[in-house]
Amino acid sequence: MASTVIELKGVCREYQSGDRMIAVLRDVDLSIDEGEMVAIVGPSGSGKSTLMNIIGLLDRPTAGIYEIAGAQTHRLDNDALSKLRREHFGFIFQRYNLLSELTAIGNVEVPAIYAGQPGEARRARAATLLQRLGLNERGNHRPSQLSGGQQQRVSIARALMNNGNVILADEPTGALDRQSGEEVLRILGELHAEGHTVVIVTHDMNVAARADRIIEISDGRIVSDRHTRSEVSPTRTFVAETVFSNSGRQEITGRLVEAFRMAMLALNAHRLRTFLTMLGIIIGIASVVSVIALGEGSQRKILESINSLGTNTLEIFPGKSFGDTRSGRIKTLVAADADALAKLTYVAAVTPTVSTSRTVRFRSTEANALVNGVGDAYFSVKGSKLVAGRLFDADSVRRLSQDAVIDQNTATTLFTERGLDPVGQTILVGKTPVRVIGVITSQQGGFGSSDNLSIYLPYTGVQARLLGDMSLRSVTVRVADNTESSTAEAAVMQFLERRHGTKDFFILNSDDIRQTITSTIRTMTLLISSIAVISLLVGGIGVMNIMLVSVSERVAEIGVRMAIGARRQDILRQFLIEAVLVCLLGGTLGIATASGFGAAFNHFVPDFKLIYSTGSIILAFACSCAIGLTFGYLPARNASLLDPVAALSRD
Repeated sequence: MASTVIELKGVCREYQSGDRMIAVLRDVDLSIDEGEMVAIVGPSGSGKSTLMNIIGLLDRPTAGIYEIAGAQTHRLDNDALSKLRREHFGFIFQRYNLLSELTAIGNVEVPAIYAGQPGEARRARAATLLQRLGLNERGNHRPSQLSGGQQQRVSIARALMNNGNVILADEPTGALDRQSGEEVLRILGELHAEGHTVVIVTHDMNVAARADRIIEISDGRIVSDRHTRSEVSPTRTFVAETVFSNSGRQEITGRLVEAFRMAMLALNAHRLRTFLTMLGIIIGIASVVSVIALGEGSQRKILESINSLGTNTLEIFPGKSFGDTRSGRIKTLVAADADALAKLTYVAAVTPTVSTSRTVRFRSTEANALVNGVGDAYFSVKGSKLVAGRLFDADSVRRLSQDAVIDQNTATTLFTERGLDPVGQTILVGKTPVRVIGVITSQQGGFGSSDNLSIYLPYTGVQARLLGDMSLRSVTVRVADNTESSTAEAAVMQFLERRHGTKDFFILNSDDIRQTITSTIRTMTLLISSIAVISLLVGGIGVMNIMLVSVSERVAEIGVRMAIGARRQDILRQFLIEAVLVCLLGGTLGIATASGFGAAFNHFVPDFKLIYSTGSIILAFACSCAIGLTFGYLPARNASLLDPVAALSRD
């Protein structure tokens, strides 16, 4: 004698409607044995679909007891109910409920994916089932490429995928033409003959007549329960204990991989929506990376300009400050001070400097130029770059030679139009003839413009021939690399105070300038980066909003996945993976956009380079992951908490 597989005792189902409760099922008592083919009939609104949803564990009764093979379902948690649906039930829906982004084989495979079956085995079984149902040549077609009858056969193959012994068919012929409907009923009859328990919900008595037993329901109550034939098909054993088995590590890994694959398919199926979702992330990531690159490029450019003033240098001037009106009358800063400073251990090099403005002439060309009297160490102190010729040496300084080094601005002004090589030419500085021995790159001579024409002569010659004054405009000290600039500054100040007997000088520390400007750049970069981060947050909120919309659009899909065995964590995982993938793809495109912008910028603005760092790229990916996880969690959680029957009713 066949054992009872489904038993309902005093089952009621009520729904809240405004301020009152509506009873859809009332005190339903029903037993279904293994191997039976049962038809549940009744008019629309009679409660037959609600009864089927409860039998299929898509819904829970408000009152009463529902037992499957003796196991009371109200004692089972959501994962246990999902496992029952996945392993022992197969659902056939009126509207097929196939996933549009998957092929026929892909749709049939889904229950086995959630059951953790290996890929090759499930694909082989899916192909076998489709071949049995006459769809072996349609396996790679998507639902939109199949007729209604073919889609319903795919739905039947999906119901059989996990070899469940109870088949639940909700109006299986309702959306089909007569011929297709007959084919589906024939297949259901074959399944019944093989020992499957088949439960059909229908309003068509001709369909119900195919069953062994017809249960009529009206106003939520069973009003008739009659057998149409006495023979019983072979039965299939229902083992409810498997509900409580644990999943192995391999099964979990397989589900994770498949969730990733299905997420990719879902994103690919809605490419425009996916792109619009990630657009905010693309803009935000590109902004962050570009701003960091801009800040790094700005910092390097400004530091190069500072370095042109001298790397780690101290510049000593007479007077108390630049605004000291008495500084021109202070003559205590002399070459002997420079010679004494050069002997200190923390000093790498020293150069005295004097300066004056003079008219320079070469043949018929003349211009105003800044004449710098410097020591032979000046060019190494300032980091000057030699373009042509040579630099003067210590012997030239001792001899008060009339050898001159000019910058590129001077060379261009005096010699370019004539097409002459400046080196070896004689020019007049005021009334003094000097011979050009070298050309250096133009550099910032202080706080003035680098467009000035600059000529460099031994300071001894400038003092004797042009100024007639042995005092110095300044002394530039390059600090040794192993000494802190601030320490050297304090030591130089103490040393000169002892020599002069008073503090009649002030020191300009180039490292202070560097640190101030660097700090300013960092502050500006932080400010602009904050704006870029705000755009990232806006992009993240956009991801959340569109993912929420996506959840609302895919409610029916979520219901189908739950009906065929997906756990809540499976739904959560898939939607969360989709959100993270959107953000990672957006981050990748954002980095590519930033790189493209940088390449274009560097091409059209050769004097300034955007400098990209590995750290900023890693930060961008980290931001992408964080945004995906943070803003994707709420939509994913909402999707996972949907009630299967409510989700299916939104079709």
